[in-house]
Amino acid sequence: MSFTDKSILCPDCGTTFTFTAGEQEFYASKGFTNDPKRCPRCRRAKKQQRGGSHKVVTPTAAPDLVGSTSLSLRTQIGRGYLACVCYTAC
Repeated sequence: MSFTDKSILCPDCGTTFTFTAGEQEFYASKGFTNDPKRCPRCRRAKKQQRGGSHKVVTPTAAPDLVGSTSLSLRTQIGRGYLACVCYTAC
């Protein structure tokens, strides 16, 4: 698939920002189907306003895994923890 730079108007600050072909390729590789709505500055501000996400690395022994491992846990305010290794081990 061929990507070309797109100009997008940020609804928060009203500036036009470029969604580059490289960024579009990255989004597609991650399975994202929507273009960003906000410019990078407003996205960072919105993330800080929400409290961002916090990553906690916790050493643990999981019964389904061989030996012990470290779980990478991510949470957002008001949500629980997600253990990445549990999904990939199953």
